[in-house]
Amino acid sequence: MKSTNSIKLSNKSVEKLKNFPITDALFTKTRWAWVWLIARVYLGYEWLKEGLEKLESADWIGSNSGAEVVEFVTDAIQKTGGEHAEVLGFYARFLETVILPNAKIWGYFVVFGEILVGAALILGLFTWIAAFFGSFMNLNYLLSGSVAINPIMLILAVFIILAWRTAGWWGADRWVLPAVGTPWQPGRIFQKEDKNRTEPQQYK
Repeated sequence: MKSTNSIKLSNKSVEKLKNFPITDALFTKTRWAWVWLIARVYLGYEWLKEGLEKLESADWIGSNSGAEVVEFVTDAIQKTGGEHAEVLGFYARFLETVILPNAKIWGYFVVFGEILVGAALILGLFTWIAAFFGSFMNLNYLLSGSVAINPIMLILAVFIILAWRTAGWWGADRWVLPAVGTPWQPGRIFQKEDKNRTEPQQYK
């Protein structure tokens, strides 16, 4: 039996299915980059605000560092009981065995992680990476039973990741991305100079 990577429709070989026009426009066209500018600045503001507030608290970092983490984790573990538990058992065990014994260290991770993610999103610097780590934190907060604004932030982060080509166009990524590139497509500083190249580099 022969294998093929193409899809056969009506006896015609189709190697690539086209995106919806609106999807293609929002996620790949720079003229719509202002949409992601608004989304990422709002998201970055929320992360930066939370991080700076924690930075000023001795219960996060300082003389009593880790106290807030202990309180948060203890509250999450208590939500595992009942018929409709808010926190799943496997995640409660993770909190109890990994986070709780190292509360001081995780306190620093949370504070500086939120600040770095917020600053990177506002500046548009490594935007999709910042959005990824932001979404990872949102997911962990949700798994801990903390809802609040986390679902909205998670959804925005996922869309920003999908729009990685243009999300940072009105930001530092407009210059950083072509220079540094991506893991699958090295940028200018990692490539030998091509004297015959006349067109700007396109990212896929």
